[in-house]
Amino acid sequence: MATIINNPPASNDSGGSVGMVIALIVLVALAYFGFMYGLPALKQIQLGTPQINIPSKIDVNVNQVK
Repeated sequence: MATIINNPPASNDSGGSVGMVIALIVLVALAYFGFMYGLPALKQIQLGTPQINIPSKIDVNVNQVK
């Protein structure tokens, strides 16, 4: 007599929807932190050297009241 083995079909339900929800939450959190901390940091970056204006003559005379 022949033995018949019935194997169950491969399960495609690997929790894909839960993984997608977690990935979406992580992406939203990264976008939030990028806007809150990344954009202000990028605004503070200055390219080149700062320009400093120094006057050629400084009046140091002090007028005292008599």
